[in-house]
Amino acid sequence: MSYDLVIRGGMLVDGTGAAPRRGDVALADGRIAALGDCGAAHAKRSIDAEGLVVTPGFVDIHTHYDGQATWDSQLAPSCYHGVTSVVVGNCGVGFAPVRPGQQGFLVELMEGVEDIPGAALHEGICWEWESFPEFLDALERRRFSMDLGTQLPHGALRTYVMGERGAQNQPATAEDIAAMAALVREGMDAGALGFSTSRTIAHRAISGEPVPGTFAAEDELFGIGRVLGECGAGIFEVAGAGAAGEDVAAPARELDWMVRLSREIRRPVTFALLQVDAAPDLWRELLRRSAAAAEQGAEIFPQVAGRPFGLLIGHQTELHPFSDRPSYAALLKLPFDERIRRLRNPELKRRILSEEGGGASALLTQMQKTFPMGDPPNYEPSYEDSIEAQAKRSGRDPIELLYDRMLERDGRELLLLPALNYSALCAEPIREMMQHPRAALGLGDGGAHCGMICDASIQTFMLTHWVKGRTRGPRLPLEFAVKRMTKDTADLYGLCDRGTLEVGKKADVNVIDLDSLRLEPPEMIFDLPAGGRRFMQRARGYRHTIVSGEITIENDEFTGALPGRLLRHPRPG
Repeated sequence: MSYDLVIRGGMLVDGTGAAPRRGDVALADGRIAALGDCGAAHAKRSIDAEGLVVTPGFVDIHTHYDGQATWDSQLAPSCYHGVTSVVVGNCGVGFAPVRPGQQGFLVELMEGVEDIPGAALHEGICWEWESFPEFLDALERRRFSMDLGTQLPHGALRTYVMGERGAQNQPATAEDIAAMAALVREGMDAGALGFSTSRTIAHRAISGEPVPGTFAAEDELFGIGRVLGECGAGIFEVAGAGAAGEDVAAPARELDWMVRLSREIRRPVTFALLQVDAAPDLWRELLRRSAAAAEQGAEIFPQVAGRPFGLLIGHQTELHPFSDRPSYAALLKLPFDERIRRLRNPELKRRILSEEGGGASALLTQMQKTFPMGDPPNYEPSYEDSIEAQAKRSGRDPIELLYDRMLERDGRELLLLPALNYSALCAEPIREMMQHPRAALGLGDGGAHCGMICDASIQTFMLTHWVKGRTRGPRLPLEFAVKRMTKDTADLYGLCDRGTLEVGKKADVNVIDLDSLRLEPPEMIFDLPAGGRRFMQRARGYRHTIVSGEITIENDEFTGALPGRLLRHPRPG
């Protein structure tokens, strides 16, 4: 036999949950052609994977590269973390369908909900579409470092059909619902992976208006959902009410209609599940009810995050406890290194600490939950690591200590303020969530929250922390962690041609030096259109990431190969 590429002698973690085993993986024509012992089979290229782990490519089901994908083929930072397939169109926000003149509203919606610079979106997106099928066609004309599929977002759909009434969350009429359903059917016929909506009032446009569809009545939700049932394809994704803790009773109410919807349309429904401080044990009840729903014929999949969900605070971010104090604000136009140099001046430090701040000062009330991240970054800190605890031990004022800690690492030190998933200052609830049989790993938000959050590295974190590095509790088996990132996410979205190392499956593969795998700290860069900022987080230890048989990452660096294509959901029959 002759192959395009043979990966020899690696430890195969095949995505099925089976125990690791040593073997070869042969790739040909974009597919896995052989597994086991390929002997002296001829190959155009061979990779020596002795001592390395070989996995399927990771499938990230919760990203927001909707705009970035129209101007950027690399799709970083996800490409640096073993991801070979992504899903966009989450949380009810996206850019199609769109009528002429509505583009600005959809940009403001994405900017407000997902913290993607509006100037970058305005300058970067070339609007080549009106309908959702035309949007897919525009994406299909592009090439990427990984495959990309999209859901049809409720916010864009409602605005397209209802105009101002939809944007202002007015009730939909029967005619409105019928028109939305027809467009969802059109989108599904064109290859949409499903439909998404947002139910949390924390998701707002720059104007302050909640995402269109936030308060949609059941007749609207069910009228749209029935299209997926009639098509026999697609998933119904929900950014759930109460996800940000604004109404702790909301998740239970919301889960009720999701269960009834899934039972009726016989399609999976996935919703965001996070621990909220106002009701720190509610997640257990929602997991229990999700499992019980399966016994009633519903397919409910809570979508969980692999680590605390919080803000990054530092001189690289737009918001931190000193950012709106007059003497600090006066430095913002200076080059970064010059600003840091001046902030080390004792007199300027005294002046800044003595000034009154605005809303940003509220962050100073959370010193017991504010943690320097360090290098490598620590995502499971204890109370003893907090600024409050450090200040008590050293007898210092915590605000002054925070000021000094922010200047470490040449002013690039970041502090983590976990807002969700960290009520008891430990990650044990996260481990329990991930181990639940109905849980789906997601919520990394690649491409979004550019100025305050960088969780697109969760796939690497699953390996560096949960598999090999955790010290504060039990770890996760390697084969379990890999399955959560590959087969489970692929199967949930109907992408059954990938997610495992099996003959005939798509040749999406990672070759990882697990022993040396390392997550680097996030760092702010300014490479978006119009000079827009975003956090970038890299990793070290990915020897090769392979998409459709082509190497896209080699020794942690992007090769420039663009084998990724638009994913269209296959319709049954």
